[in-house]
Amino acid sequence: MEQSPLVIYGAYGYTGEPITQNAVKKGWKPLLAGRNEAKLKTLANRFGLEYAVFDVNEKEKLLAALQGKKVLLHCAGPFAHTFKQMINACLQTGTHYLDITGEIGVFEGAAAKNVAAKKAGIMLMPGTGFDVVPSDCLAAYLKKQLPDATSLKLAFTTLGRMSRGTSLTMIENLGAGGAVRKDGKITSVKNAHNVQEFPFGEKKLLCATIPWGDVSTAYYSTQIPNIETYMTASPSMIRSMKMGNYMGWLLSTSLVQNYLKAQVNKRKPGPDETERKNGYSMFYGEVENEKGEKKSAGMKTLEGYTLTAATAINIAEKVLNENFKTGYMTPSLAYGADLILETEGTKRYDIL
Repeated sequence: MEQSPLVIYGAYGYTGEPITQNAVKKGWKPLLAGRNEAKLKTLANRFGLEYAVFDVNEKEKLLAALQGKKVLLHCAGPFAHTFKQMINACLQTGTHYLDITGEIGVFEGAAAKNVAAKKAGIMLMPGTGFDVVPSDCLAAYLKKQLPDATSLKLAFTTLGRMSRGTSLTMIENLGAGGAVRKDGKITSVKNAHNVQEFPFGEKKLLCATIPWGDVSTAYYSTQIPNIETYMTASPSMIRSMKMGNYMGWLLSTSLVQNYLKAQVNKRKPGPDETERKNGYSMFYGEVENEKGEKKSAGMKTLEGYTLTAATAINIAEKVLNENFKTGYMTPSLAYGADLILETEGTKRYDIL
């Protein structure tokens, strides 16, 4: 079988490996890429695939790997350090760019390349996984229910542990504070800026605002000017988050950052196979217009990392089959609010 026109960078990572497995199940033979030759070779030999070893800052090797390829699926975070090199290379080679980030700065950086991407005839879509496919689709669905909505709240809860990669990204942002969308602009706020209970199924759970990717993406998808994003959190977690408002300077120092990262790297990579199989994620969304009218909806779907492996490959397949829009795109902008319903095990419901 010929090699498929897909490159998976970070293919041996905690999330990259199941994405690679799903690609192979499709009958594809992607080019695997990353910095660690030993891990790449092991994974490539397992599936009979070719691989390329390079750092994203090795421009010539990066361009060589992308030459003649249709899609890059970037799976190696923290993406704030790598997305610019990857997108610039994709613009040069005419390769569509997909990643699995949830970082606001990456979404905004990709959006700034909208015109360049259209000229190159490619699509730039960060956030093809748990961040931000389900929440973005829920936002777009609610916008349809209340077209004149002026505020949007999105919240999620998930059963399962974070991967090392997600934890490392969160550590890097510990001292940065929170973010919301206010009057159309991304605005810095304190950690746990707002605390509120939201219904997840039959239970109401306490949630606190976090700088989730939808602060950026939901605005492009819906044009709703005021957006807050929440995650379930215990009272003790909320106290810790608020403590960071006064210790951000300390949390940002290299000494603390290096210590926390070292602790994370001692942990297991993430949820094991049983945890992923038995886990799930739930979302709540609420829109309101200037008249005070509200619409709300919920969603239950797969455990976050399992979901990412499914949605990222689903979107990659669409692009490989010439189903894409050029320029910067969010999942719902390119494929509609029902995109997430294509993932097995997903249920969306209205809340009265």
